[in-house]
Amino acid sequence: MDQQCDIERIFKTHMQTVYRVCYSFMGSAADAEDATQATFMRLIDHPRSFESEQHEKAWLIVCASNLCKDLLKSAGRTRVTAMPEQEPADPAQADPIDATLDAVLRLPEKYKDVVYLHYYEGYKTDEIARMLGENPSTVRNRLRDARDLLRKALGGEAR
Repeated sequence: MDQQCDIERIFKTHMQTVYRVCYSFMGSAADAEDATQATFMRLIDHPRSFESEQHEKAWLIVCASNLCKDLLKSAGRTRVTAMPEQEPADPAQADPIDATLDAVLRLPEKYKDVVYLHYYEGYKTDEIARMLGENPSTVRNRLRDARDLLRKALGGEAR
């Protein structure tokens, strides 16, 4: 009973974060919901204790990222996305938030992880490095490269 209450608390606390991570990889709400559910099922199937709420959150983010990467690599995976209802006639009229999100979603996986963890979750590069098992300089380089890719994708000037 105590374990179930703890999982319920963890789910309520971190569900939105896990969903956002999954959506950033999967690109559709339905696939993100499935991946979110699978992430929490991993926790239910293999319960663990966490040092803190930050440790819970970090574990769930890494677990969701890895699960999404595995799903995207699976041989039977076909990507089907809905057509947008209406494209703006003039790209300059597109919603800048949608354009930025779309550009982030198109980043290669190694950049999505660090961009999400740094800009959306507020982790420092040293914390991200520990979570991903990378060198801090690798994380900083990926952030720099991701910013350059996003700048080019969004029509800004490159460095």
